Amino acid sequence: MESTVPYGGGPLAADPVIFETHPSRYRHWNLSFEGEIARLVMSVQEDAPLRPGYLLKLNSYDLGVDIELADAIQRLRFEHPEVRAVVITSAKEKIFSAGANIYMLASCSHAFKVNFCKFTNETRLAIEDCSAGGGARFLAACNGTTAGGGYELAMACDEILLADDGSSAVSLPEVPLLGVLPGTGGLTRLVDKRKVRRDLADIFCTLAEGIKGQRAQEWGLVDRIVSRSRWDAEVLRRARALAECVPVRSGPGVPLPRLEKQISSDAIRYQHLTVQIDRSKRSATLTLRAPDRPQPEEATAIRRVGAGWWPLATFRELDDALCHLRYNEEEIGLLLLRTEGSLEAVRAVDRVLAANRGDWFVREVLLFMARTLRRLDLTARSLFALIESGSCFAGSLLELALAADRSYMLDDAKGSVRIATSPLNGGALPMSHGLTRLAARFYGTPERAKEALAAGEPVTARAAAEAGLVTVVADEIDYPDEVRVAIEERVSLSPDALTGMEASLRFPGPETTESRVFGRLSAWQNWIFQRPNAVGDRGALSLYGKPERPRFDWRRT
Repeated sequence: MESTVPYGGGPLAADPVIFETHPSRYRHWNLSFEGEIARLVMSVQEDAPLRPGYLLKLNSYDLGVDIELADAIQRLRFEHPEVRAVVITSAKEKIFSAGANIYMLASCSHAFKVNFCKFTNETRLAIEDCSAGGGARFLAACNGTTAGGGYELAMACDEILLADDGSSAVSLPEVPLLGVLPGTGGLTRLVDKRKVRRDLADIFCTLAEGIKGQRAQEWGLVDRIVSRSRWDAEVLRRARALAECVPVRSGPGVPLPRLEKQISSDAIRYQHLTVQIDRSKRSATLTLRAPDRPQPEEATAIRRVGAGWWPLATFRELDDALCHLRYNEEEIGLLLLRTEGSLEAVRAVDRVLAANRGDWFVREVLLFMARTLRRLDLTARSLFALIESGSCFAGSLLELALAADRSYMLDDAKGSVRIATSPLNGGALPMSHGLTRLAARFYGTPERAKEALAAGEPVTARAAAEAGLVTVVADEIDYPDEVRVAIEERVSLSPDALTGMEASLRFPGPETTESRVFGRLSAWQNWIFQRPNAVGDRGALSLYGKPERPRFDWRRT
């Protein structure tokens, strides 16, 4: 039986996590506008957790709070081009945020913990991406205690103000209090982004009470401390100063309506994407469809189409599907990536994207496509691309095949199965470490990446294999068995070993703050969240808030 899902709609499985929301449904954030300045005010409702069993005290947050924040950031970018600065602050007196809710972390599964850290960090990165991409600048107005994930949220902003009132402090207390790490990039941002001296960072991260006042400013933990008497005026002054750094964006915003999707027990059907789930084989097939009607070519016409424009609509659906699979289908270990439709239709849209990237809306669409592809790269699932009759792996959709751990291409007798590059493969959709997927693929032979990008015209399976663009090419007799055996083999292997292997192989070459955050998150959080020192019966996270002291295994590994 199928149904259309509204905001927060019915389940695909028992009590799934729903990632779509809307400001009218926010319970934990208030979003308001004063001309070119927006205010995003945290006011977490204690009795409204994502799951029952804990209270969200002191503006502590869980995934539900962060889903609302992610939605707000996305809407600010698309619906409010007039906004040039965003103030993130708290409605609670002397509390900015106590960070991730500890009782939530202690009670949830290992996979949920790690995916929670991933989603939270992806939201922080969306803030940084907005600023770096020419959008609004962000000001963290920390009007009280700012701890753990609350301070990590502040560090994602361009500037941090801290109330100088004798009690407001910033802290990353996870190591001394919980036996874990600041799980959404706190340590990396501290030394990489804010460039805090590492010996001072060592002291800071082992002080449960944190650091306040002049010392916090001198160490570089915050940019300014401000007295209570000057607080409101200084927040407004700094927000206006940040706004002056942002170019004016003209034209009305583009509303983001809910995604129309039909769900059943083993499928999700969007307008441009179908997800077919095979739990017996622990796999899911994602089929993205090319546009089936002419698309606008000029910026003004594109904005009139708005959220219905094919690249934005399709990648919003893909982003929603990836989040759903991470949280609601934990045993699905292999994603099979397929496409359907016209190669030329995809390439035509890509040319329009490249030609109009100076327009603010088109630029935001490109940045969103890039963020969605990075979410795919960072998803702890094996990725196989299947390039078959009727496929349209061109340009922006070719990125799916380039992101895959392996790609299988049918060499049909007529040579009709083809792939093609477009201008977007040359740098518009970078990976977390800054390389294009073509450059990552040919890290040892960069000239081959340039040749593939310059080729221009669609290529057959044999030419694609010679160019190194696909992994396996097989004819119509062998192709079904090649794919079947590969799938059966992949899902039989240890998921832990595969996660480690894939995370290590997908990102050759240099690193950025973003890639370091995720590399360390995947490795260290996966390990620490399974160690008895944190989550055992006498572990620090398990005993948080109880009178007993944790019992550690003192052996270092």
